[in-house]
Amino acid sequence: MAERKIVTVFGATGAQGGGLARSLLADRDGGWSVRAVTRDESSPAARSLARAGAELVRADLDDAASVERALEGAYGAYFVTFFWAHFSPERELAEARTMADAARRAGVRHAIWSTLEDTRRWIPLDDPRMPTLMGRYKVPHFDAKGEGDQYFRDAGVPTTFLLTSFYWDNLIHFGMGPKPGADGQLEFVLPMGGAQMPGIAAEDIGRCAHGILGRGDELVGRTVGIAGEHLSGAEMAAALGRALGRPVRHADVPPEVYRGFGFPGAEDLGNMFQFYRDCERDFRAARSVEFSRELNPALQSFGQWLAANAARIPVA
Repeated sequence: MAERKIVTVFGATGAQGGGLARSLLADRDGGWSVRAVTRDESSPAARSLARAGAELVRADLDDAASVERALEGAYGAYFVTFFWAHFSPERELAEARTMADAARRAGVRHAIWSTLEDTRRWIPLDDPRMPTLMGRYKVPHFDAKGEGDQYFRDAGVPTTFLLTSFYWDNLIHFGMGPKPGADGQLEFVLPMGGAQMPGIAAEDIGRCAHGILGRGDELVGRTVGIAGEHLSGAEMAAALGRALGRPVRHADVPPEVYRGFGFPGAEDLGNMFQFYRDCERDFRAARSVEFSRELNPALQSFGQWLAANAARIPVA
């Protein structure tokens, strides 16, 4: 039997990395071996991966030596950061640099970097249409990832740059699902007017990454955008209503109102939705549903995702 290719998966106990780890582990004949990176080997998610056959390894993105150890002997790696744990684009940039440098030193042959657009390419800092945040960003959790792309290029790491889309799972875990309005009817807030937003099931991000690895060098050096479906707020509200068995209306508040909602990250997300709306053509063009399905034949539509997950969306 040919030796299995080790893929080191950062964020293996999270949404994106967990999806990739599970997809690779299920591919018994694919020749893959999963090295799941975690800071807590005793967590339920880590133990579940270990039972499925993953090798667990402890590493922390603040400890460059541990990151390099996690990559020793690996053919591939999946790199992802989680801005919402700290709300710091500078920290996210530092983590990207650490991962890129470690991948170079370890000789990783195929890295996938989970990234997003640097929105300042479309909306410069001096553009008054959108407020500048933290002094140098328009959408901090986008811009830092996009800026971090250059670290992988400068390090000479063979990399596929994976542009993700809005997780439908945010409706469950991020408080973005429908909520009762003043009259009691459920409202789905999406401040984008009639623009369509690319969305995807978090599990499908990992499955698409599996498809990228399966193509060998074909997608190295390329930027690949993925989505399960492109839908407007009204279309999402209608689908939610069908799945929940209750009417759901689209509440289209302006981005400036959304920015003022006051929860942590509201300004960042308000700018994000405005970017989706104002730069809809380019943002959607970068995310092909058809190519995503080529990478992942099991790609879910929003309706399919709702059929499996609607009961988990809190609506009270």
